[in-house]
Amino acid sequence: METLLDNLTFPEGPRWHNDKLYFSDFFTHRVISVDLEGHHETIVEVPNQPSGLGWMPDGSMLVVSMTDRKLMRFSNNQLSEIADCSKLAAFHCNDMIVDKKGNAYIGNFGFNTHNNEDLKSTNLILVRPGEGPVVAANDLFFPNGTVITPDDKTLIIGETYAARLTAFDVNTDGSLSNRRVWAELSQIQDDYHPLPDGICLDEEGAIWMASPSTNEVIRVKEGAQLLERVPVSTNAYACVLGGEDRKTLFVCTSGGTDIESCTEKREGKIEILRVNVAGAGIP
Repeated sequence: METLLDNLTFPEGPRWHNDKLYFSDFFTHRVISVDLEGHHETIVEVPNQPSGLGWMPDGSMLVVSMTDRKLMRFSNNQLSEIADCSKLAAFHCNDMIVDKKGNAYIGNFGFNTHNNEDLKSTNLILVRPGEGPVVAANDLFFPNGTVITPDDKTLIIGETYAARLTAFDVNTDGSLSNRRVWAELSQIQDDYHPLPDGICLDEEGAIWMASPSTNEVIRVKEGAQLLERVPVSTNAYACVLGGEDRKTLFVCTSGGTDIESCTEKREGKIEILRVNVAGAGIP
């Protein structure tokens, strides 16, 4: 691992777009871009904490606004609301993936993690262009990082608190069906407990997965076949394959989730690793 950018609080939602990496830095409320030389800039500030990122077919950027559970659009230097998901999301909204048609799939915590509430399942929210939010899938335990395969026919999502990757067929209208387990991560080996956060897909059909519970990124194939493990010094929360050849793995790392500690210590980083197999699909 090499450090591309540091002095961040809690980077999340990395996306490679137009020759730059875009990501959200939670506790400075900024969406930031950085190139491979480390030159970075703030793209937009989101008052209620940015998370998942994606782009519409017209090139405008979508941003999840976490704490007020809204989907925002950034276009012509203006940030505007396009969907209010608060009636469907029980607590903070989180990661998101946007397909080629502009359909946005948004995960949410499902319960108040700050008040020690009991674990509850929740839904994956779908916002189609020009429409209100609807439920795409139910009974997910902290739906988080998501990928869409190159043929646009399969969506795979990490259920963080279930320690599994779950797949769905993507129908022509953006709805999801044929739910199945893609990888039961608890079955990899005894006394090894990776949990999926941000994920990305490569050309061999394997998934790179950030695992904050084991301080690493891992590469797995369907059926929970473990292919590679790469440790990080703190915690890995998200990853994406990018660069000109899509063989640079960008990893969002941080010291933890505590707001005060993250803001004070500024341990958040974008770390990079060259890999052998290029990225595929979305993101």
